[in-house]
Amino acid sequence: MYDIILVILLRYFYIALKERMDIKMGWIILIIVVLILVFLINIYNNLVSLRQKVKNAWSQIEIQLQRRFDLIPNLVETVKGYMGHESNILTKVAELRTAWANAKTVAEKSNLDTQLSDTLKTIMAVSEAYPDLKANQNFISLQQELANTENKISYSRQFYNDIVTTYNTKIQVFPSNIVAGLFNFTQETLFEVDTPEARKNVKVDFNN
Repeated sequence: MYDIILVILLRYFYIALKERMDIKMGWIILIIVVLILVFLINIYNNLVSLRQKVKNAWSQIEIQLQRRFDLIPNLVETVKGYMGHESNILTKVAELRTAWANAKTVAEKSNLDTQLSDTLKTIMAVSEAYPDLKANQNFISLQQELANTENKISYSRQFYNDIVTTYNTKIQVFPSNIVAGLFNFTQETLFEVDTPEARKNVKVDFNN
């Protein structure tokens, strides 16, 4: 696209000179054309950079959510002696992991994240009723890992949403919206939770 614009403008410059326009005016026009092209290229590069940051931020969320999926089966195994329905939870986690692997959009994965959080809350609620379970060193270790993961997920979600908001705003405002339209830059989806309750991190209590 830039090549076409440059060719057209240079053609105009050539015709202007051929018709004996003032040479000084011709150079002024050429300088203006070059500055415009540099400006447009800068906008394009900024959009590409923001889009890459969005992709990288999303990959960080996926890493932490995958880690949380990996922690839950171990957590369930630790507390299953205190749970009468641990098999149902393990089945639920397995189903969610499969669904996560097959999910294609941010909205789909956001919904699965909410369901996983609900499952975690069920597991953590069991420990509140059993002090000896809360004193179990393996359980405590898993709790610590889970707490760290939850904090990273929260931070990664906020960082991702901030980058997406910046990117989406950029492709809507003038003049970058023109470049975005020419090169098919499209808006990205925020990683949002489905309910106000789900916006709260899973509570991990280390008090025995």
